[in-house]
Amino acid sequence: MASYRKYPNTRLRRLRQNKHIIDLVSETKLTSHDLIQPIFVKENFEGEEKIDSMPNIFRFGIENALKEIETIISAGINSIAVFPVVEPAKKDTKGSEAVNKNNFISIAIKKIKEEFPEIILIADVALDPYTDHGHDGILKNDIVENDETIKVLKDQSLLLADAGADILAPSDMMDGRIGVIRDTLEDEDFKNIILLSYAAKYNSKFYGPFREAVKSSSSLGKSSKSSYQMSIGNKDEALHEVALDISEGADIVMVKPAMPYLDIICSIKNKFNIPTFAYQVSGEYSMLKLAIEQGWLNDEVMLESLICIKRAGADAILSYAAKDISKEINNK
Repeated sequence: MASYRKYPNTRLRRLRQNKHIIDLVSETKLTSHDLIQPIFVKENFEGEEKIDSMPNIFRFGIENALKEIETIISAGINSIAVFPVVEPAKKDTKGSEAVNKNNFISIAIKKIKEEFPEIILIADVALDPYTDHGHDGILKNDIVENDETIKVLKDQSLLLADAGADILAPSDMMDGRIGVIRDTLEDEDFKNIILLSYAAKYNSKFYGPFREAVKSSSSLGKSSKSSYQMSIGNKDEALHEVALDISEGADIVMVKPAMPYLDIICSIKNKFNIPTFAYQVSGEYSMLKLAIEQGWLNDEVMLESLICIKRAGADAILSYAAKDISKEINNK
């Protein structure tokens, strides 16, 4: 009589018997070193100011920003991304304040690096915080002018590098800007500045709270960024964008948003094997945070969302929850 197994030869539940075994064989681990905390620094302001659409996130005056960075470091995080909240009176159609040598964000970066020289500081390269129309570039006949915008981004990049930024992150999605910025940094002896390209930045509706945070939403109004940010239905185009940015000198590429675009993160990481970051954007953060506060979701859902982004292939994640999640995973 032929023998047969009454029970399965492989029981995958053996590896799920308790938390220690689960941790032992875990394929994806999230640590503080994987997390980057965005921070909003407001010009001509003291203290901290709530952002209504982003629970527990604030705009900081520079002195309070320094205190906040100290708590971020204490939580185990060593990377921040700094975003300016510019005085409305200083905004114009060309984003001229972005290349003012004594502008607010340059002064803020210098102070941060003086106080915390070891922190990795990422500076955003884009014009939307500085334009009175809220677009990431210079408008001509209601169209964002690609090449004219790049000329300004080049100068803005030099200014931020000179201020002490470790990583420049062009988030504007202009064609060819990575190559121009890289060549300029090389020529001006900023050879060690890292370029983190927002290579696959989608024209997403998840950005709303961020635009409120930097006060660009009222300027943008009902205008669309669809002529330069990517169509939400495209994957091959994202791979094309990444390939171009790598060829132009990008050191790291970014996918934004993160959780709705896990397939994009995975495809990019598998195809290019380049450091790949993801941005859990304001809308992702706020919807989860509000659901947690209302008791609709367990508070561990934020950690779960970040682990999923890491599992998809992200080497590091920008998240407004970074500080809190870092405390959580370090206290477990």
